Amino acid sequence: MFPVFERQAGVARFFIWYHRPMHAIEGRGITKTFGDLTAVDDLTLTVPEGSVYGFIGPNGSGKTTTMRMIVNIFYPDRGSIRVFGEEVHAGRSHLIGYLPEERGLYRRMQVRAVLEFHAELRGGRNPGPEIDRWLERVGLAEFARKRVDTLSKGMSQKVQFIAAVVPEPRLLILDEPFTGLDPVSADIIRTAILELRRRGASVILSTHDMNVAESMCDYILMIYRGRKVLDGTLDSIQEQYGNDTLRIAAGGDSCEGLPGVERVRDLGQVKELRMARGCDSQEVLRALVARARVTSFSIAKPSLHDIFVRIAGPEAADAAERAAEVTNA
Repeated sequence: MFPVFERQAGVARFFIWYHRPMHAIEGRGITKTFGDLTAVDDLTLTVPEGSVYGFIGPNGSGKTTTMRMIVNIFYPDRGSIRVFGEEVHAGRSHLIGYLPEERGLYRRMQVRAVLEFHAELRGGRNPGPEIDRWLERVGLAEFARKRVDTLSKGMSQKVQFIAAVVPEPRLLILDEPFTGLDPVSADIIRTAILELRRRGASVILSTHDMNVAESMCDYILMIYRGRKVLDGTLDSIQEQYGNDTLRIAAGGDSCEGLPGVERVRDLGQVKELRMARGCDSQEVLRALVARARVTSFSIAKPSLHDIFVRIAGPEAADAAERAAEVTNA
């Protein structure tokens, strides 16, 4: 909402102009099938401009397919996708930087040459100074003249990230951006993503690491079996499940078999307990104190990991944890 002063034919007018914020992505009823498989089923989503929007879900849930439809690799069978207010088409591709799940660098080219190729293909300008700045920032300046096939997996991942961000896209789509990165490199990329967001870029990223989704994302979308099952801020998602989680530090296996406790998740020094509906947390505490010495006890909203488990089941959560471990290896 902006005040506007205008003078026409000697008459002054003052009025209020309402500005509707633009969304980076608006998807309505998106559906994509491959033969008998419905990969994405009637998906509607809105990505606010200037936000980090996280995609989570088990393997094969439709996250990558959705990203590929946004960047125009796949076309939806039904529904519509708008990027900054306009229908997706090839002419809008210069607005989007894309880090695919399957990395796509020309392995026999030198690092700097392949980055120049990607940047000029999409930006049509001399990207040299910007490439040099990014290579220096991610610790690859000394590898600029090396062939891509001589790099480690983590180094190649950083080169692919630079290829996505050098054209200065308004929308950055990152499919598992932390795969293969050591903790130091992951921190560099995380900091870079958040800085790009602060400078006005909109970011969509997929991750199997619930900690990344909780800490980085302004909004979180969970897709399960092709359908949207969660969408909103972390707080709004947690509010749907209430304060039914206890975090406890106590000796031994004292948390097993407590009355009113549906599930115990061992986090090492702390255990996370999910209470059944109607369970009194004070009754749980009294039962626990009768068994062991309790050093900490708190009532909390469920973690994103726990919500993931409730929706997709323990097997899907275990697979996501394994994928996150590979990512952070």
